[in-house]
Amino acid sequence: MEFKQVIVVRKDLRMGIGKIASQVGHAAVLGVERSRKYNKLWLRNWFNEGQPKIVVKVNSIEELLHVQTDAEKLMMPLVIVQDRGLTQIPTGTVTCIGIGPAPSDIIDKVTSKLKLL
Repeated sequence: MEFKQVIVVRKDLRMGIGKIASQVGHAAVLGVERSRKYNKLWLRNWFNEGQPKIVVKVNSIEELLHVQTDAEKLMMPLVIVQDRGLTQIPTGTVTCIGIGPAPSDIIDKVTSKLKLL
């Protein structure tokens, strides 16, 4: 079984490259912390496989919330990243979500049709 983590980023916010990188980093770290509490075996397997991460995009908050709902239905570890509002976007803006680390075949049920960032 393979494992991965998928970060889903909102493109409608028109964040700069550095801002996106920062938000993706937040999602990755928070996702690991969530997985540590959620399923240690998934986390360990993902870590041993080299911590694969995929970054994909959506075009609206509505699309992001739809992906979030689908991931929650499958009981996957999920984190929501909200910006602190110190630079490019308002405080509390949801910028991305992190799904996993979890089995790739489960995550693919939710994210396989999303385009790479």
